[in-house]
Amino acid sequence: MRLLMLMLCLVPFTSLAEIVVPTRTIRAKEVIAASDLEIKASEVAGAVQNPEALIGQEARVALYPGRPIRPADIGPPAIVDRNDLVTLVFDRAALSIAAEGRALGRGAVGDRIRVMNLASRTTISGVIRPDGQIEVN
Repeated sequence: MRLLMLMLCLVPFTSLAEIVVPTRTIRAKEVIAASDLEIKASEVAGAVQNPEALIGQEARVALYPGRPIRPADIGPPAIVDRNDLVTLVFDRAALSIAAEGRALGRGAVGDRIRVMNLASRTTISGVIRPDGQIEVN
């Protein structure tokens, strides 16, 4: 009996984990919906296993059906696109300055992008706020 237990401990077991894969080709910059995903039994290191973590996120690269999705392949959806007109905001204690600018990049909330101040034609960097304004320091 002990020999049987010892042999069972030495035999490697392969367990399959569940991963999330797309059901269709999802292009870059496209927001992922629940109908775009399915769960597949497979063993892939670093693949996303929770579909709730993907729903509402934006694909950073093209995602192909049946292939695993890695965390670096997705991110929060962009709220500012390149060439969008945005409001530049500078807040410091009692001083608040707002100006109009043009986004030179694309990004989501919290991303740092370059923006051109339309009044002075100066290029500056700022962080995207949840309301779409760019906070500059």
